[in-house]
Amino acid sequence: MNFQEGTIFAIDKPYRMSSFGALAHVRYLISKKVGVKRVKTGHAGTLDPLATGVLVICTGKCTKQIEQLQGHTKEYTATLQLGATTASFDREHTVDMTFPTRHITRDRVEQVLRQFEGDIMQVPPAYSACMVDGHRAYKMARRGDDVQLAAKPVHIDEIELLDFSPETMQMSIRVVCGKGTYIRSLARDIGQALGSGAFLTSLRRTRVGDIRVEDCVPFDQFREWLENL
Repeated sequence: MNFQEGTIFAIDKPYRMSSFGALAHVRYLISKKVGVKRVKTGHAGTLDPLATGVLVICTGKCTKQIEQLQGHTKEYTATLQLGATTASFDREHTVDMTFPTRHITRDRVEQVLRQFEGDIMQVPPAYSACMVDGHRAYKMARRGDDVQLAAKPVHIDEIELLDFSPETMQMSIRVVCGKGTYIRSLARDIGQALGSGAFLTSLRRTRVGDIRVEDCVPFDQFREWLENL
């Protein structure tokens, strides 16, 4: 691989690491291997720190393809906890409200999921990288500012219910979607549509375009992978 000229590969981003942090580590190791101060490097699509999975990395002239790669279809697997919400729609924050769940059945869940397939309008999370008046929404939210984000059109190709437990009120789904879709917002909206609440307890990006998680270099093995090239 000619990293300075340009190449595209993917890593499996670990839990509790930002996409920027993962990219910085990869860039440092690549630059060290090549013997230059800094190899031009970027990633094609941010993953939340609490999410894992496919993070596409571009170097050199291939960084010009980042915008195109970000437009590719993505696939996720996610676990939702029903009956409660958090400010960030995931486990970054503690539960702020609880809701009844006795009325929720597997049949009802499957009916609700079908409502979200196709073209929908979705409000991004306040704790997101969206820009508001030149500022990142998550930075404003963490300061305690009132963050108002407008609904945006997104496309969801497919939602599949993988598992549902009436005892724990947890459900697992597989989502195939287009650019700009927030699975955290989808969790919030599913909870509301069920007449309850919901937040993400886990999220894994399993595919970006044709790049699957099986094709990724595990983050903790990246140094070894690089040395063997």
